[in-house]
Amino acid sequence: MGSPTPPFPADRRAHMEQLRRAEHARRRRTRALLAAGAAALVLTLGVGGALLANATDSGGGGGGDRATTARDGAAREDSGDGKNPGETPHPAHPGEAHPGEPANPGEAAPGGTAAPREAAKPRPPAGVRSWDASKLGRDHVSGEVSYPMTPPVGGNHHDRWMTCDGIVYERPVRDENAVHSLEHGAVWVTYSKKARKADIAALANKVGRTPYTLMSPYDGQRDPLTLTAWGKQLSVDSAKDPDVDRFLAAYVQGPQTPEKGATCSGGLTR
Repeated sequence: MGSPTPPFPADRRAHMEQLRRAEHARRRRTRALLAAGAAALVLTLGVGGALLANATDSGGGGGGDRATTARDGAAREDSGDGKNPGETPHPAHPGEAHPGEPANPGEAAPGGTAAPREAAKPRPPAGVRSWDASKLGRDHVSGEVSYPMTPPVGGNHHDRWMTCDGIVYERPVRDENAVHSLEHGAVWVTYSKKARKADIAALANKVGRTPYTLMSPYDGQRDPLTLTAWGKQLSVDSAKDPDVDRFLAAYVQGPQTPEKGATCSGGLTR
């Protein structure tokens, strides 16, 4: 048998061109597959990292919060009063709540029952004259005191008060003892010689039914009828004046009282 006939040069060139094209196509497919694989790997790593971060937050976040809470609690414990660490809590001032006491009237102390809330005092009459309570002395003295107003509305006074639990005195009482009664939250009703007997009787009846009040004649006053509390005073012409009841309601043991709750019993009676 004879040897195969070699291909013609033109056919050989066509065959080589076909092989080069096939090789180029294979390389393009390989590069495309590599790029797709790399993209898939990046995406997988990204998703996996996000899942791992979420798992870490869910599992360890509570511990971080607890650690923060513990640190905050330790800081409050160091400070003693919840302020700055190392700061010594100051003792409560008058009017502030002490440990175990309610902060506000009517609030229940820890482990106790609520104290009754004090009813608000009504508004005083429009004609009330007022003096600066900070300028009214409160020292106990043994001699006479020269008061700048008549009857006096406060100031230094004797250490004994006039009994003032609804007492009507038929004779004048000493200013220094009556002022001490005002310091306890009493209202002192006084009348001059110009007062009508009917008004005197009506006021005496009212005072007799009102704790923390006293009544006496007072010759040196300008008006017929005067009502006096610590730092407050009202003059009226008639016992029927509605301002009488308003004054009593506002200032018997009112907010002006320096020694609120102090007794009106056990004092002098003449």
